[in-house]
Amino acid sequence: MSADTPRRIVLLRHAKADWPQVSDHERPLAERGRKDAPVAGRRLAETGIDFDLALCSTAARTRETWKLAVHELPQRPRTVYEERLYDASLGDLIALLNETSDEVGDLLLIGHNPGMHALADALAGSAEGDALVRMNRGGFPTAAFAVVGFSGSWKSVEHGVGTLVGYWAPHE
Repeated sequence: MSADTPRRIVLLRHAKADWPQVSDHERPLAERGRKDAPVAGRRLAETGIDFDLALCSTAARTRETWKLAVHELPQRPRTVYEERLYDASLGDLIALLNETSDEVGDLLLIGHNPGMHALADALAGSAEGDALVRMNRGGFPTAAFAVVGFSGSWKSVEHGVGTLVGYWAPHE
């Protein structure tokens, strides 16, 4: 795959989490989250994107979201559980993207807010239709995802490099 290949990054926020007396990292999904995660997986499948790699935060709620969503995809991508996605800043997320191999065409990140929203907003130098308006109006709720397309090497990912080509949120 060449460095100027069209690529897509899909940013999926974990589904709704519960608030039991456990550390933040160990918070499980709430009942609503367990219902929304498979729906998000079906909507991801409807995009037709065949992910080469999924990077998932190590937090319990992101792992559980991915476990429920991935069963809805036509095929399971290679999955790496990445602890740097938990509590990642915008700069951390861009650095992680910059480390991605150029063999990867389409990448799925399963993470947290405010990072997922900030990254989608930062990468989107432009947007198709009303995707950016809907994303910013909704505030990137749990189980939402954004699809950002760009051309070039992963090392070239920076602010404004992409186009927000899709946005979906449950209960929208």
